Amino acid sequence: MDGKVYDSEEAFLKDYDSSVFEKLSMTTDILIMSVSSEETGNYRKLTEKKFSILLVKRDNYPFKDKWCLPGGFIKMDETLDEAAKRVLKNETNLKDIYIEQLYTFSDVNRDPRMRVVSTSYMALVDKNKLNDKLSPNASWFNVLMLEDDKSYHVTLDNGNEEIKFIVGKKLRDLTTDRYDFKVLKNDKLAFDHPLVIISGLERLKNKIEYTDIVFNMMPEYFTLGELQQVYEVILGKKLLDPAFRRIIANKVVKTNKVKTGEGHRPSALFRYKGKEKIK
Repeated sequence: MDGKVYDSEEAFLKDYDSSVFEKLSMTTDILIMSVSSEETGNYRKLTEKKFSILLVKRDNYPFKDKWCLPGGFIKMDETLDEAAKRVLKNETNLKDIYIEQLYTFSDVNRDPRMRVVSTSYMALVDKNKLNDKLSPNASWFNVLMLEDDKSYHVTLDNGNEEIKFIVGKKLRDLTTDRYDFKVLKNDKLAFDHPLVIISGLERLKNKIEYTDIVFNMMPEYFTLGELQQVYEVILGKKLLDPAFRRIIANKVVKTNKVKTGEGHRPSALFRYKGKEKIK
């Protein structure tokens, strides 16, 4: 085809030989995150909030019997978003939850089978109000993340099994505060999924500062104390009450409902002010 002149696009496409190009495969991986309530055993305290992610255990090679994010190959007749929703339903039995594209991972050696590029998504849900029963090989893992100037130390725990990994970070661009991530230690997670997890956690931390995305993880009605707990769990730090109230002042509206029965005086219930959940 080199040097040949065509008089129309139709003639060019008829003569086009795609076999001269190397092939690669596309997958999608989905980081499903939740901040939900767990009993503290102390009726005088607010129910404790736990940050968790959903993992599935692989039943075939590569990485057989290791945990991973729900994922799968993209079909030739579907878009990325369609593939992500299909994989979400097939791998976890979840549907109709908030989902947005996160990042594309393209390290040459990220998959031992072939050259695979993965477009990841992050999904948000309040797992306490899920009506769908999870797939048998899926499990929620509570997340504990410790961060310093050079790395993230992450522990995932589902009550029966513990997963630990370390991801290093290096400042890429001082003007935008962007980092490159690298897996330093990982024994139990498949592929490069520690990088997906860290990327998603950082995206969520950044977005709750300037969007209403957090309300995709909240029940319809909540106290301000519960909402503050969710912000604090995601950000990994305590917030002063006056500062928090300024953050959410235009995001919530007080209802005539109250919450009782937790060992303290009744608390007013609020709801998200927006008519629809937005990014």
